[in-house]
Amino acid sequence: MSAPVTVPSLAEMNEAGEAIVMVTAYDFPSAQAVEEAGVDVVLVGDTAAMVVLGHDATTPIAMDEMVTMASAVRRGLKTPLLIGDLPFGSYEASNELAIASAQRFVKEAGCDAVKLERGGASVDRARAIIRSGIPVMGHVGLTPQSASALGGFKAQGRTAEAAAKLAEDALALQAVGCFAIVFEAVPAAVTEAVVERLEVPTIGIGAGPATAGQVLVWHDLLGIHRGHSPRFVKRYAELGAATVGALREYADEVRTGSFPAAEHIYSIEPAELAELRRYLDQESLSSAAAWDWEPLP
Repeated sequence: MSAPVTVPSLAEMNEAGEAIVMVTAYDFPSAQAVEEAGVDVVLVGDTAAMVVLGHDATTPIAMDEMVTMASAVRRGLKTPLLIGDLPFGSYEASNELAIASAQRFVKEAGCDAVKLERGGASVDRARAIIRSGIPVMGHVGLTPQSASALGGFKAQGRTAEAAAKLAEDALALQAVGCFAIVFEAVPAAVTEAVVERLEVPTIGIGAGPATAGQVLVWHDLLGIHRGHSPRFVKRYAELGAATVGALREYADEVRTGSFPAAEHIYSIEPAELAELRRYLDQESLSSAAAWDWEPLP
């Protein structure tokens, strides 16, 4: 078995120019698949609000729900670094709240690190969490928790001013000790220009090839999510269509009586079955089954 991926080993991969593979996961079976596939980093993302719980934004998901999913993922992983995504409302109000939320991910779910969005006040929160002893991954560009303030789910940093602000946020997150930073929905040329000035590993999602690694959402890359997919998504399978097809075949076989077939059922020795039938045919048993009882007052 490969050695577990750690924060220092990610830094070593970055320095050596080795690509970092990151994916989201939300439950035990997906974690097992990720483990077997040899992925480096797993993010239990607040995207679960949309792809698992059916919301139209990431903001409704609660910390309790995130911890439950992260705990399930932890049970399926041995090698990848596991990161818990701090959901909206779990860190913005104060450093104390941010630390408490991060500690829940580590203590209750077994996460190795946490991720938070944006620069600005989030830089102070990141510093506080890091000083408490928990590694933090930053996130700049399109930050879904504040998508409404950014004008929706669209690319960020497309003007010189916006790109400069993005660079400032990334540098500030690095300065307070974030071990890595996600760049989401950023023009590739902007990403390249900013990454050149960073020392920590960067993970791209719709940010071009200049980052040290890439991340995609589980349901997007496997073709499970049936809604709109961003242009940066590449579907490596169409499991959604395959799942529906399998369910339709199952339903058809149940309705036609072809399932279950002989190979799907258990048997009993004829003598044992005969003994059971003699027991069921007893007059006393039949009388007991037909007993008209009344409930106690």
